[in-house]
Amino acid sequence: MELQFGLPLFYFLLLGFAILMYVLLDGFDLGIGILYPWFNTDAEHDHLMRSISHVWDGNETWLVFGGVILFGAFPLAYSSIASLFYLPIMLMLIGLIFRGVAFEYRFKSTTSKQWWNRAFAIGSSLAAFCQGLMLGVLVQGTDNNTLMMSSLQWLSPFSVFTGIAVMAGYALLACTYLTMKSRGAIQQKAARYGQRLLLFVMLAMLLVSLWTLWAQPEIRQRWFGGSYALGLFLLPLSAILTARLLFRDLGRVQRQFAAEADINARHESRPFWLAASLFLLAFTGLVVGLFPYLLPRHLTFYQAAAPDNSLSFMLPGIIIFVPLILAYTLWGYHIFRGKIEDYEEGY
Repeated sequence: MELQFGLPLFYFLLLGFAILMYVLLDGFDLGIGILYPWFNTDAEHDHLMRSISHVWDGNETWLVFGGVILFGAFPLAYSSIASLFYLPIMLMLIGLIFRGVAFEYRFKSTTSKQWWNRAFAIGSSLAAFCQGLMLGVLVQGTDNNTLMMSSLQWLSPFSVFTGIAVMAGYALLACTYLTMKSRGAIQQKAARYGQRLLLFVMLAMLLVSLWTLWAQPEIRQRWFGGSYALGLFLLPLSAILTARLLFRDLGRVQRQFAAEADINARHESRPFWLAASLFLLAFTGLVVGLFPYLLPRHLTFYQAAAPDNSLSFMLPGIIIFVPLILAYTLWGYHIFRGKIEDYEEGY
């Protein structure tokens, strides 16, 4: 399909940016909850909760922003997605509510702390799994029959697998985040778990990619046909190189801890940026394969776009609020960096 520049393309790119920001930022946030049962003591749990205490609410702002863009700029896609994914969206929101309530009440509880710990872990896992479930359905593709299905008919083995894969990916992001923001035993444990999760995430990416190429002739033609096919192969090659560097850096963190050596700050922070780069490459590959569809094989963003008058009406709000959301996000991380040393001594 010929690419047409204009407001629909602008909002499509803006929607993609909002989704990417949410996945990267709230991904490690949800991953902390997924990792929660893997850490045993109250001191470890306190550290995990405090490590995201200044950023978790701001991270979820990108989910709301993406929903607003989808609703205002692509109302036809919004109505179709809301109908198709009604049950997983509701379960995801319930999970986010549970983890938000658990986050606030855990710090104030004494005898009921273990229940809030479980609510935080279950809510985070449920939200991440539902997001992966919806991703799996979109990768499989939709048609008019799929859009008319009941809430459980699209619950396939493939979508369940992608749900588990997204949980593993978020947990990997959380491990690299803890490697950057922790010391001592917690840092070593996060690096060790991160290596194991990385192997599963790379295997999941391989299986999903192979299945997509086999089941979707249009995507297969895009990747293996045309003059730009060779350039597209830079994406999987870059992903393999990034995963190799990430695995090495996580192993280096463990070896330096075992040797009781001072870990280079670069080796502590680089795993997180490598994991974020891995997600960026995977997201780019997904967009390349599905473009220009919002609902694959059913609805493009050109077809789903609102009238130009409506898109123009939204522009002043976009110009005002995007910088504000970015500033709020950066401010939260600046505050976080200033206070991490107050509580990470001894871990």
